[in-house]
Amino acid sequence: MSLNPTRIKKCKVCKESFKPFSSTASACSVNCAITMAKAQTTKAITKDLKQRRQAAKTLGELHKECQSVFNKYIRLRDKALPCISCQRYHSGQIHAGHYLSVGSSPEKRYLEINVHAQCSVCNNHLSGNLINYRINLLKKIGADALELLEGPHDPKRYRREDIMSIKAIYRAKIKEIQAL
Repeated sequence: MSLNPTRIKKCKVCKESFKPFSSTASACSVNCAITMAKAQTTKAITKDLKQRRQAAKTLGELHKECQSVFNKYIRLRDKALPCISCQRYHSGQIHAGHYLSVGSSPEKRYLEINVHAQCSVCNNHLSGNLINYRINLLKKIGADALELLEGPHDPKRYRREDIMSIKAIYRAKIKEIQAL
């Protein structure tokens, strides 16, 4: 009699109970084992393909994805607030408007105090409505923070890892907000 008798297990493929021939067996028959091996191979190939696609993305594509996640966070964060520029509550489209544009200050692209909920009219048609944006931003974040925001910043070169890390951080923040 063996010291470790094998227990009845449930097949991972067909879900039938079976007595395994060894303690590591997870399939009841050869057919189930082949099906399970094919599924694992397909899963490994899919994972490898996903990693290759991610590695093939340009920095621009990564920035675009990250900016989309960041903007979604800003819209969720400020959903109960009025437009930063015109101070009206809008039922239409809300944008994540940058006070200092990404083109002029790329190092401030993902800086939360630089981006606030803005109506599409102010953001698109009034080019950000920056005079009113600054007035209301001063009220919202204070003079010291605004001075820091408008002051000089070191140029930032985002690496792939930086962008992916920022994206992961804001995805987590979005989940946190949505859980509330």
